[in-house]
Amino acid sequence: MSYPFGGRSHYSVIIVGGGQAGLSLSHCLQQRGIDHLVIEKRSLVHSWRTQRWDSFCLVTPNWQCQLPGWAYSGDDPHGFMVKDQINDWLAGFVAQVKAPAIEGVTVERVSRVPGAGERSHDRFAVQTDAGSYTADQVVVASGGYHRPIVPRLAEKLPASVVQYHSAQYRNPAQLPEGAVLVVGCGQSGAQIAEDLHLAGRKVYVATGDAPRCARFYRGREVVDWLADMKYYDMPVTEHPLREGVRDNTNHYVTGRDGGRDIDLRRFALEGMELFGLLEGLDDGVLAFKPNLRDNLDRADSVYNRINASIDGHIAARGIEAPPPSVYTPVWEPPEERTRLNPEDAGITSVLWCIGFSPDFEWVDAPVFNGRGAPVHQRGVTAVPGLYFLGLPWLHTWGSGRFSGVARDAEFLAEAIAEKRTLAAAGSQPGDEDAAETAAQLRAA
Repeated sequence: MSYPFGGRSHYSVIIVGGGQAGLSLSHCLQQRGIDHLVIEKRSLVHSWRTQRWDSFCLVTPNWQCQLPGWAYSGDDPHGFMVKDQINDWLAGFVAQVKAPAIEGVTVERVSRVPGAGERSHDRFAVQTDAGSYTADQVVVASGGYHRPIVPRLAEKLPASVVQYHSAQYRNPAQLPEGAVLVVGCGQSGAQIAEDLHLAGRKVYVATGDAPRCARFYRGREVVDWLADMKYYDMPVTEHPLREGVRDNTNHYVTGRDGGRDIDLRRFALEGMELFGLLEGLDDGVLAFKPNLRDNLDRADSVYNRINASIDGHIAARGIEAPPPSVYTPVWEPPEERTRLNPEDAGITSVLWCIGFSPDFEWVDAPVFNGRGAPVHQRGVTAVPGLYFLGLPWLHTWGSGRFSGVARDAEFLAEAIAEKRTLAAAGSQPGDEDAAETAAQLRAA
């Protein structure tokens, strides 16, 4: 193999993943003069170009786009960038960071290589499809959305029904004429259902337990209120659900056309047909749980609960604002329908919007729980020198987003620099602090 950057095969740090997380850490390491290499499977920040539909826009306001050294500087801080604007902004970030990176290279295995002598330190072997590297420390910054989830039920659908995962959806014209079944109503499912509905398509939605929130409330963007309330600074260790919040479905809302609520009930008034959770396909008929009413009520309850917390904040501080309000349903399901024949309904395509599952099988280290998720404290694992970055709620709500990854990258850069200093001074990775951290992570 011909190695880039002077023919080197060993680095102090190797970062696996060239999205906003990996590049943020590269920026922080460059500031500290720490040599490193970013290895990206496809191209830098590729998912924003290749896994978003044409009308995609941010659901968080532009002012929250705060990558290290590259904050949003446009003239619409309270707007919501659309797909092309996001990619232009990210292209500027890539150009600014100038990360030492190789693209189109897949990391196939990361494993620990024990030190050979008394004062030698462990290293990591990083095997790729283009050759092997070694590193003193490794950061897994490949995100947590790797495998599109498509249930085995999909195999039972007739071959005539076109099926896509949300990552493959681009626009309504991509789908054949006829009705569309959208499975899932999280952020992607709700926004794609709206996209199809606005295009005049007949849409059926199989709902789930996704919550929703208001876009604007009492004269301001809800995100602005929550920022004032320090919600985005809350670490996962202080959240009422603790690590369980990482499994939560994101609230559905949209930044489209300047931002608005997504209300499935209103769509139902306009002809969209809603069902409960999709749970089977028998003899060509789709079967749904009779929980549509519960799903809608639960989403509205979260909506009202968030607004009530804002009411409390306003009252406690004596803030002048428009009066409070409570959402009341504009539509109720007349019945719980549990069966739907897709042929009779004219359904010619199905969109699976039920998320992704992580794939860390290539990381050969004892740092995972029974569900295959990494166990860590703010990205630091029990294996000295192995870290994770860019995961949802790694530390705060913004950890997997443009708003919080800079803080996480800065924290890991400091941890990496400290370990590097200790190694240079002759300390072993089994010192008291590392041992205590490892014990805490095992207990977690």
